[in-house]
Order: sequence, then C-alpha cells, then structure tokens
Amino acid sequence: MSTPTTPAPAAAGASTDPSPASAATSADTAPAGAPPGTASSGAPPGTASSGAPPGTTSSGTPPAGYGPYAPFRIRDFRLFMVMVLVSSLAQQAQGVAIGWDVYERTGSALALGWIGLVQFVPVLVFFLPAGQWADRYDRRKVAAVSLVLWCGAALLLAVSSKLHAVPGSLFGSVGWIYLSVAITGLSTVLNRAARDALLPQLVPGAMFARAVTWNSTIFQTASVAGPGLAGALIAFGGSAFTVYAADACCIVLATAAALSITPRAPSAVKRVASWRDVFGGLHHVWRTKVVFATMTVDLFAVLLGGATALLPVFAKDVLHVGPIGLGWLSAAPAIGAVLTALATGHRRAPAHAGITFLWAVGAFGLANVVFGLSHNYWLSLVALIVVGASDNVGAVIRQTVVQLHTPDELRGRVSAVNRVFISSSNELGALRAGLQASLTGPVGAVVIGGGITMAIAAAGIKLFPALRGLKTVHG
Repeated sequence: MSTPTTPAPAAAGASTDPSPASAATSADTAPAGAPPGTASSGAPPGTASSGAPPGTTSSGTPPAGYGPYAPFRIRDFRLFMVMVLVSSLAQQAQGVAIGWDVYERTGSALALGWIGLVQFVPVLVFFLPAGQWADRYDRRKVAAVSLVLWCGAALLLAVSSKLHAVPGSLFGSVGWIYLSVAITGLSTVLNRAARDALLPQLVPGAMFARAVTWNSTIFQTASVAGPGLAGALIAFGGSAFTVYAADACCIVLATAAALSITPRAPSAVKRVASWRDVFGGLHHVWRTKVVFATMTVDLFAVLLGGATALLPVFAKDVLHVGPIGLGWLSAAPAIGAVLTALATGHRRAPAHAGITFLWAVGAFGLANVVFGLSHNYWLSLVALIVVGASDNVGAVIRQTVVQLHTPDELRGRVSAVNRVFISSSNELGALRAGLQASLTGPVGAVVIGGGITMAIAAAGIKLFPALRGLKTVHG
C-alpha cells in the first residue's frame, strides 16, 4: 500500500493540449528542468484556466487524446521503465533469497525480523540528505550511484553464500548478510528519492496518473517474476548464490538505463542548505493534509498488518512447501497487483478516491487474516493475491496524491519522506512480525495484525477528513 499546498496552477490562456504524438515530440525536446510536454512558460499542456490541476482542462478533467499507452511514446519514460523493471526484478528476487538464506541458516523467525530493522536504519539516517541530493543534483546520477552501491551489496551476498559453509571461512556468519542488507537499505533510500522525483519530469501533467499506474504495474510484474525466478534458481543451484549473481547483472543493466535518460537540470538552486531546506519535505507533508493522511494510514496498515516477512516460516512450517512454493507465495501479492492494474488501467480514476483508498486498506487487512488462518496452500495463494490487489489500489492512489500535491522543487525531499513512511511500514513491519511470531506464533502474528489493519481503515474515515473529501486523482 505503501499525500494543503497544491502545485501552482498554470496561467490562464495556456496552449491547448497536443495530440499524444506531438506530446511525445515535445517530451523529448523539453527544456532542461521542465517536465516534457510543457509550454515555453513551463505550464503543462491542457491547463486552460487558473485553479485547474496541472495537465487538466478548465473543467478539471484530463484532456482528450491521452490513451492508456501514451507515456510509452516518450523515450525517457521507456528507459525509466527499463530501469524500474530490472531493478525491481533484482529487488524482489534478492528479498526472497535473503529470507530463505537466513531462515535456512538460523531456523529463527526473529532472525527474519532483524532483516527489516537492519534495512530500515540507513533509511532513517539518510532520508533527509537523500532528498536534498535528489533536489540539488542530476536525479539520473543519484539513481546510478545508488545502483552501484546496491550492486556491491549483491556481490557481497554472493561471496557470503558461496563461502559460508567452508570450514574456517570469514563469511560463515549471517552478519555478512545483515551488512549487505544495510547497504541495500542505503541504496534504496537514495534510489527511490531520485526515482520518484524524476518520474514527474518525464511526462506531461495530464499523463502523470497513467505513468504512475504503469510504474506500479511494471514494478508488480517484476514482483511476480522475481520471487518465482528466485525460487527456481535456489532449487536449481541448491543455494542463494545464483540469485545474488543474477541480481548483480540486473543492477548493471538498470544503471545503464538510468544514465541513458536525457539529463535534466535540478529545480532546486545549488546553495548552502538551511535547516528550512533540509526539513522542507517534512514540513510540506505535515501541512498538506491529504498527503499526510494517505501516507499515515498506509504506514500503520502495513506496519501492523503485513505478513510477507513471515512467508519463509509459513512455506516451511505451516504449508510445508519448498523453495519453489515459497517463490509463488512471494509472487502472489504481485500477481494480484498486476491483475488489478490491468483491470483498471483503461478506466478513469475512482470518483471517490479517498473512500476507495480506505476500502482497499480494509480489504488488505481482511485478506491477511484469511492467509493467517489458512493451512491450505491454494487458499493461502488466493488470499495473498487479494492482498496484492488491494495494496495496488491503495499504492497508486497514494503515489499519485503525493506527486500531484508536491511542487517539483520539493519532490526529491517529499519522495524521501515518503520512502521513510514506506520503509517504516515494510521493514519495521517485518521486525514487528518477527517479534510477534516469536511470542504468539506466525499464525497469531498475521491474524492479529490483519484485524488491526481493518480497524485502522474504519477509523481513518473519522480521523482524516481530507480522505473523505478526496474525490478523484486525475489520469
């Protein structure tokens, strides 16, 4: 699942919106620092009157001519999607391999929980400078640097996996895995701050919600393939080494795609950063109530209700399936997300986006309860598919709200704050699940968490009026 200042409206009288073909042409030749498809004044096409959201007509609706595949007419968006696809493939495969590796070596659910904490600490420490760097420097290069760090972590994992069983080996401890996870956490916060802030620069405003949907769809597609591939490689090679080696190759390809995107000048002026600049993202999230509401509800829903950290335990001890079964369990949420994205990709955004978001959170919690209670592999698989489907609905709404309600010069810092919220829910949620499972067992941890998530969704209607008032997100 895992955002009241709005972007400045375009001046009245802006040019009419071009056809998709002409939008693609202008996208490739947009002036540095300006979103592609904008007029010389910097206003997105199709903004006909003051007060309308960027990239919309005077009536507040997206202009005609932008079909669901229009973002792919833009070269830089295609390169961006390649980067997202291969890096997400590596991310998902690596996550499954690390969980399997640690549980095979230790047999401890708590050891799985520590993975989340170790990955979260560098996110918490570096999210403010990461946001600053994404706003002050070339976002492509920030993303590329993060990928180089990640590649180093994957190579360290490969060495540890290959040599840990050698008598007297320096790499016998799981501490090397935790060190690699910490480096991956640092690379993640750098990468996502730059990546999330770069996406709005690649497409016209009227295409942005479509671009977010495709971004989520590509990520979820990789999330289907990654775990399944990891399970197959582990079964074939007998260890996680093959997964880690394949990850390193994927990350090299992602780095090349990132550096091939057309350079764009950063929106923020390069000057000595004040404390106001450093905390600008936090301040914007706090005062923009709809941004704060979506991020907060999503945080606590996944923090308290997520079950994916315990999948190695369920696969081995509850459902009694091997690494291939674990791979499909890990891929099931992404299968649900992809199916949902395909079903909704050709439709307009929901008329009551805030209420839809809360319903998605409630469905997420209920599906986790069903998964926790199930001892049947196929029912568990279906429950996890529903988990992913509901998660995708909420994630697309959240990400679109965050970006459309944030000016470009703050997007890096706000994206970094958003990444902390997401990492808090995912990584600290993994720690919560591990700790709770060590006390109540894995079934109790998942069922109780899912029930709390349903309560959060119900309470969100009362606690966050901004969500009740959120009617639609454009695209």
